[in-house]
This record gives sequence, C-alpha cells and structure tokens, in this order.
Amino acid sequence: MPPERRDQDRDEIVSAFDEAVNMTASQMEKWLDTEESKSAGQSDGGGESVGHASGRRIVELLRTRKADLDDDDLAHMRKVTGYVHRHVEQRPEGDVTDTRWRHSLMNWGHDPEK
Repeated sequence: MPPERRDQDRDEIVSAFDEAVNMTASQMEKWLDTEESKSAGQSDGGGESVGHASGRRIVELLRTRKADLDDDDLAHMRKVTGYVHRHVEQRPEGDVTDTRWRHSLMNWGHDPEK
C-alpha cells in the first residue's frame, strides 16, 4: 500500500474513533471503577467483560499520541468504532439513563446521554 493511502486510512480510523468515543480518559477511568461498569457486558467464565477490558485499552489509546499509534492500536480503534455504531442502533425505548445498554456503551467510551 502506498504511504499516502496508508496515512489516509490511518487518519480515517482515528477520526472515526474520535467521533465514536465521546468520553475523556479521566471520565472513563472513573466510570470503569464503578460496579455498574464492572457488571455490564459479556464475560468469559465470570472474569472481566470484553467491554470493560476494551475500556481500559481505550484509556491507553486516548493518552497515546496519534503519531505513536501502531497497527494493533488502529485495529482496536476500528473495533471500538464498529461496536459503538452497531450498539447505538439498538437503543431501547424510554429512559436509558440507568440501563445495561448505556453502561455497556460507556465501557466502550461512548456515553449516549452526552
């Protein structure tokens, strides 16, 4: 792939991630420490949920200079963007303030109440 195309892909991934993730690293850290965060999402064998682990990774990504992002980082950013877009489309009716749906999205860096 030509370097200019690779840079364009990288810029598109970062831009989509920045649009999907509307929480700051500090907001996410505070959220990830809550019981609501820890109980949201699917986990294998009762351990940490996939979304909670992703949230910890998102905090790292938010604190990483864009120029220092590697291919694994960009792949996770793409995964986060896809998850947020799919999950937002499944919004339940009514007040979502204290729902597992919102809590799961927040683990992935997106607060639909913002």
